[in-house]
Amino acid sequence: MSARKTPGPESSAQLPDQAPEKLPGEADLRMDAKTMKAFAHPLRMAMYSYLSDQGSATATQLAKHLEESTGQTSYHLRQLEKHGLVEEDPEKGTGRERWWKPSGFSLRAEVIQGDPSQTPMAQTVIQHQMQERLQTLRRWMTHIDEEPQHWIEASVDSTHTATMSTEEMRAMRDELMEVIARHTDAASERVKTSGPGNDDRRARVYLSVLPLPSPEA
Repeated sequence: MSARKTPGPESSAQLPDQAPEKLPGEADLRMDAKTMKAFAHPLRMAMYSYLSDQGSATATQLAKHLEESTGQTSYHLRQLEKHGLVEEDPEKGTGRERWWKPSGFSLRAEVIQGDPSQTPMAQTVIQHQMQERLQTLRRWMTHIDEEPQHWIEASVDSTHTATMSTEEMRAMRDELMEVIARHTDAASERVKTSGPGNDDRRARVYLSVLPLPSPEA
């Protein structure tokens, strides 16, 4: 599971004695047991999802959206910051109130393989991410008739299935990650240099590359 500047999960199965290669565009922060424990808290995961959707927010905005006290959201933001999961947004900070944005992370399979006791926490994180994905896609499809036509035409929801070797699937995965990294980096640089356009919106890419179960004998 991984998230870059606009978080979203990615997982890669590796043999326990192999050091996993860094995928193109993969986040630098790799969750370990401590980071996963800090993240696997219902309010913190909800806060992280909101920050991902909005780009950045203050503790007050998070408290209002999640119907919590500012004291609670401020405390949990500090805990997320401690583990590198959020950081201040220097482009929006005013000095009076701190703005926070999510930091990308990845959760690699070998973390769980190396310590089975981490499985429950990993499942909590994965289940939250899958539920967030389902809700996002359902919201888009449910309200698609209300969306501007040019945004509808720019979107896609597609599934492709083929018989592949490990090498073929790995090559496809890496190339897809490279394409995503190139476009998201270019868009981020454009916004940083020129500011957001009048029609800009937060956009999210879900990419899952995985083998299906072996055919039954």
